[in-house]
Amino acid sequence: MSVLCVEDELRVRAFISRGLREEGFSVEEAATGPEALARLGGETFELVLLDWMLPSVSGLDLLRTLRAGGNPVPVLMLTARDAVEDRVAALNAGADDYLVKPFAFEELLARIRAVLRRSQGRAEPLLHYADLSLDPVSRKVQRGQTEIRLTVREFALLQFLLANAGKVVSRTRIVEAVWEHDFETFSNVVEVYVRYLRAKVDEPFEGKLIHTVRGVGYVLRSDA
Repeated sequence: MSVLCVEDELRVRAFISRGLREEGFSVEEAATGPEALARLGGETFELVLLDWMLPSVSGLDLLRTLRAGGNPVPVLMLTARDAVEDRVAALNAGADDYLVKPFAFEELLARIRAVLRRSQGRAEPLLHYADLSLDPVSRKVQRGQTEIRLTVREFALLQFLLANAGKVVSRTRIVEAVWEHDFETFSNVVEVYVRYLRAKVDEPFEGKLIHTVRGVGYVLRSDA
């Protein structure tokens, strides 16, 4: 998923971009309205995160320009302006959602997913294998009736394994899907996180699901 983050405050922009990249999004950044318009004119994005209070051209004016030009890209407005009339102005200008600063990253992520689902006309599917289930929307993981608490990376790794259940996936494919593409390949981070995941998903239960295929990678399959 490709996202353009338009935010003039460097710390806020870096916080949002880093968090989204950790969730597997491809993120480009812009600090001003003209810079954002230039990127939107030359690239295709699936979502724009748009700060209202930008220098030179406000986020609201940028949004009006996009819609007047027929650009339908989904826009999530981010702003400290929390008055009802501000929300109404942004939604009337063509915003798909509106989030007031300061916000928790978890809420931002949930709103992004909701906007993307609406724009694509579908919901993310629930993933199942054997007695293991993962809900990408609520981020709930269960084995049988037992809920399993995972970190962001553990969740992303399990989601990738579930999406490829029964297939052997290489370490390189896992790194590309769960971490940055330029992640140092000599690191043993995959092995470390597979071990973390096994401690939560396999060890407390009967029947192991996460298997190592020596010299190749990993596979999610039932050992029954």
